[in-house]
Amino acid sequence: MIGAVPILLIVGFFATALLYAAVGFGGGSTYAALLALSGLDYRLLPILALACNIVVVAGSTVRFARAGVTPWKGALTVTALAAPAALLGGLTPIAQESFMLLLGASLLLTGATMFLPIRDNREGEPSAIARFMPVIAAPLGYLAGLVGIGGGIFLAPLLHLTRWRDARAIAATASLFIFVNSIFGLAGQLIKNGSDMLGAAVSGGLPLLIAVAIGGQIGSLMAVKFLPQRLIRWMTAALVIWVGARLLFGL
Repeated sequence: MIGAVPILLIVGFFATALLYAAVGFGGGSTYAALLALSGLDYRLLPILALACNIVVVAGSTVRFARAGVTPWKGALTVTALAAPAALLGGLTPIAQESFMLLLGASLLLTGATMFLPIRDNREGEPSAIARFMPVIAAPLGYLAGLVGIGGGIFLAPLLHLTRWRDARAIAATASLFIFVNSIFGLAGQLIKNGSDMLGAAVSGGLPLLIAVAIGGQIGSLMAVKFLPQRLIRWMTAALVIWVGARLLFGL
């Protein structure tokens, strides 16, 4: 169901994985948008985007855990509430027009959140809203499963703004959140559309999976040595906003 993968699409996936991994995310929102612009069957689109997400964030989740920076109690609470909602989102039937509308709107929101300031470790105590983050995580999980992304790119800015934890702990939490939500969202998509869709997506999209695996490793290990992290975030945000606007308005 997927023909020959264009070189430009492979390069786009590689660059997306590199940029997103450099700022602690998986890139699922942009993978989905690039696939939509390429004309891929919208039923396969979230499956392949989520598979790429899992490939990128699996390594960073393990690295954070080994480094001992994952705040397990808080991270597991947030993730446990979001994951069933991500499964429900993946199971929810949606028409192609509605899917594209939601994807484009979520991309614009994604880009806007990436322009929000990141708080550092010196920022004082958590705000009063921080205690409600587990509740907020559930609708984010549902939206993530519905449009085929991990959702961490929505969660992390909110965690920073409420001073939920320090920056490294938030990055570790977002990574776990994306990883688990992507698995649950993928399960929902496969139950809805049929398990044979996974084989079609993975076999046809294998070059893209390889590209994000390589890009994600480079992004997490090397990218921040060459470009300031803020600049990488802004470059990624600009790309996401442009793609989202193109999906919504045909720019």
